[in-house]
Parts: sequence; structure tokens; C-alpha cells
Amino acid sequence: MTRQLVDAQGLVPPEVHPLADLLKRDVEGVLAAFLQSQRDDFTRIVASVDDPVSALYAVFAELDRLAPGRRAASLQPLFLELHQHVMSHPVWRHPFFARVFAGRITVDQIKSFATQYFNQIKNTRQCVALAIGRFYGLTELAHGDGGERISELTQIALAQLVADEYGVGSHGLDDYPELGRLLESKTHMVMYRQLFDGLGLGPAEQDVPMLPAVADNVLIQRLVAGHEAFSPLEALASVGLGMEWGVPEFFSLLLGGLIRVSQRDRLGLTPHHLEVFIAHVRYDVLHAVSVMLVTSLHMRQPQDLLAVKNACNMLMVGRTAMMTGLYAHVFGEPCPEVRLEPCHRVANSRIEAALIAARRFIAPQRVVGGEAYRDSTATPFR
Repeated sequence: MTRQLVDAQGLVPPEVHPLADLLKRDVEGVLAAFLQSQRDDFTRIVASVDDPVSALYAVFAELDRLAPGRRAASLQPLFLELHQHVMSHPVWRHPFFARVFAGRITVDQIKSFATQYFNQIKNTRQCVALAIGRFYGLTELAHGDGGERISELTQIALAQLVADEYGVGSHGLDDYPELGRLLESKTHMVMYRQLFDGLGLGPAEQDVPMLPAVADNVLIQRLVAGHEAFSPLEALASVGLGMEWGVPEFFSLLLGGLIRVSQRDRLGLTPHHLEVFIAHVRYDVLHAVSVMLVTSLHMRQPQDLLAVKNACNMLMVGRTAMMTGLYAHVFGEPCPEVRLEPCHRVANSRIEAALIAARRFIAPQRVVGGEAYRDSTATPFR
């Protein structure tokens, strides 16, 4: 990988980011680019479902025999509606991301953000593992119309996400790593610690108690993915559409801001230090498309579409509150208000009750003001 983050013309090398003019765009320009690229990616992949030489053709042909009607023609409009719903949420334009992208952040503030956001990075991948466990042979989703096969395909898609997050993967005994190499796998946590190296944060400074807003987001993601109050379809939507679609865009904003600050303050950050952001921009596009495909296989009734949207809303409200809390913590001032349209508000109270109950089981020393946090009944959904 190149050691350059930007060339003499102010362009970003393709090894660092797919948008060479990343630093010349505004927030809306970055978002627009990812909206179009994700639509193009999905359109291309959906088209391969009807191409006899494609591996996807064989998979969907089998499903069509088991459950007629699961073909590409129904995938594109479904994707466009859900993609629009998720990507129009204001969290992807959050004032925190906009301020960082503009470079209006100090090195000390970056360090404060980096340690707190690490608490998010360390925990979210477990939600995918929780969601995998929701798809098993005793559920209604496994019944009839190819349900067992669809459940298996869902597990495969989610397992690939877990493997990518943890930096592991093998397809047979030939390439199975020996234990020492396995335990040294390049997880996203390892990549994130490379950022700490670039910022000069030693091991003793990297792991800190969570802010309540970060803790809430961690719990919300875990609850929707694994709690019995939420359906397997909601779990799947939460770890796929709700988590993955916006990540390349806002990680691009964070990456752009860190490049600006590194240049301004001569930090000497390299692509190695920022690899966690670079990797998420690349991987999460593939993750989003693969999970969208398997999610569509479970959506058969009009209420399923509403359930998926609401699951995404729960995740996005939690992320919005987390970034608002981070804004106040990092910048020492209130965050500008982020207003939600009615379509993005959470439509029921299950998540509120589950979140309040889950707080009571946390270790109080792991959260700033942990004792008060455990007893709090205020939630981001009110």
C-alpha cells in the first residue's frame, strides 16, 4: 500500500479511497457518490441473477424451484425503496461527521473521539454473530417454501461478514491457519489500534469507559440482533441494511478529516494508520449488497417491509444519539439539533423497554457515570 494519503494535486490515491477528489467535495457530494455507486453495484449484481453463467443464477434458480417468485425483477425496486429510506436518514450528514470532514477538529479532540469510538468498533461485530444464531431449524422462517435453504444462505452471508470483521477465513484444511497465526489475525480492532499508533496513544490510553450514548448504541445493536423481542428478520435488517449501507460514506468523511488534520498539523499519518477507515469503505459496500440479497429472500408480506424499515430506524436513531453525545464530549459544546422526519422515527416501544432492562446488567465501571446509567429510564427514542 502506498505511504501517501494525498498527492501534490490534492488527489487521494485509489489505494486509499475510490474518490480521487474526496478532499475537494462537500458532505453532500460524498453522500451522492456513494448513493450512486451502491445503486450501480446492486443493479449489476441483480442483473447477474438472470445470467446463466453467473453463480448467483444457479442459487436463485434453485430457490425459484423451492419458492417461486424470488427473482431479480422483484429485487431492484425493493432495494431502491430500502436504500432511499436508509440513506436519506440525517445521521449520515451528522454535524459531527461534517465538522471532522472540514478539519475543524484538533489533534487532542481526535484522540478523544478515537478512544470513545473504539468502544463501538470493539462491540458491533458481535451483533452479526448474534444474528446468525437467530436462523435455525425451529423458527417459522425455516418452515416451507425453501425456508431451510434460505436460512442456510442467510447464515453464509452473515458468516462472511463476521470473517471479514475478524480477519479470518479458510475454505478447507489446506489453508486453515495454525493457531499462532489465527490468534494474530488482522481484526478490525487490530486495524484500529494502528490509528492509535499514528496518534501516539499507548496501550494504557486506548481502552476507556464508554460514554452513556456509546453504551446505548452498543446495547441497541445487540438487542435488535439478538433479543427475542425482535424477529429474525429485524435482526438481519439491523446488522445488514441498518449497519452497513451508511458506513462507507461516513468513514469517508472521517478519513477525509483525518487526512486534512494530518497535513495541517504534520502528524505524519499514513495509509497504514488509517487502514480501518480505508478497509470499511471497501468491504462494507460488498457487505451491504450481500445482506440485502438474503434479506429480500425473507420478505414476502407488506408488513415485512415496514418491519425492516423500523429495524433500520432503531439502529439509526441509536447511532444519531451516539454521535450527538460524542459531539458534546469531544468539542465541549452542545451538538446542533438533528431532526428526524416521521418516516425515520421508531414505531413501537419494544426497544425502549429492552434497552432500559439491558442497562441494569452492565458493569458500572465500564460506563462513565455507570451507576446512574444503570438506573436511567431516558432513551434516545423519546
